[in-house]
Amino acid sequence: MTISDYPMPALLQRIRSEFLEMPGLNLTPPQAARLWALDRATSELVLGELVSSGFLAKSRSGAYLRSTV
Repeated sequence: MTISDYPMPALLQRIRSEFLEMPGLNLTPPQAARLWALDRATSELVLGELVSSGFLAKSRSGAYLRSTV
């Protein structure tokens, strides 16, 4: 699935919900792509948006997790 297959606001909300439902969720971009059936570029775009908004943080190892702020 690419970004054009799914409206960005709905995709962002879906992924936010997953991180809220599973507080310890910690995913790399390839893991996120597999979990949400997205292509790698779309996965990275959405994760980047959630980092920019302050919802997620990126660890030194490249995994994404809920921001503590």
